[in-house]
Amino acid sequence: MRTTKDRIRHTLLFEAVALVLSTAVAALVLENSVTEIGSLAIILSLIAMGWNYQYNLWFDCWQHHTPPNKRSLKLRLVHIVGFEGGLLIATLPLVAWWLNMPLWHAFLTDMGFTLFFMVYAFAFNWAYDLLFPVNPQRNTATVGMSE
Repeated sequence: MRTTKDRIRHTLLFEAVALVLSTAVAALVLENSVTEIGSLAIILSLIAMGWNYQYNLWFDCWQHHTPPNKRSLKLRLVHIVGFEGGLLIATLPLVAWWLNMPLWHAFLTDMGFTLFFMVYAFAFNWAYDLLFPVNPQRNTATVGMSE
């Protein structure tokens, strides 16, 4: 439903705004340096960008019958919970190691930021769909193909 170029634009915009917000908030909350948190945030951002592209490709293929600008509240919630849950599982060991904290503490820290990002992602994706609507005439058979 979205072109590769559009998916890349979405990912880069999402991550750029997220990096600024998450680094500032994490440095304050965790009382770590902006450099330490910022470095971790960049690594997590790169992981998230790969996951974002793949997850959204899978999600679009799974629900290809629903236009993105017509996604219901329930579908948007399913989307964000699945995305953030997968990302949490993938990044938890890295967060614990980088911040030198036990897994449980890293889990609680990651959950706090996961909740933050769920709200952020919900708002960002809704706004993105409004600002960059999908062309309804586009052939859905090309989903995921380079264009």
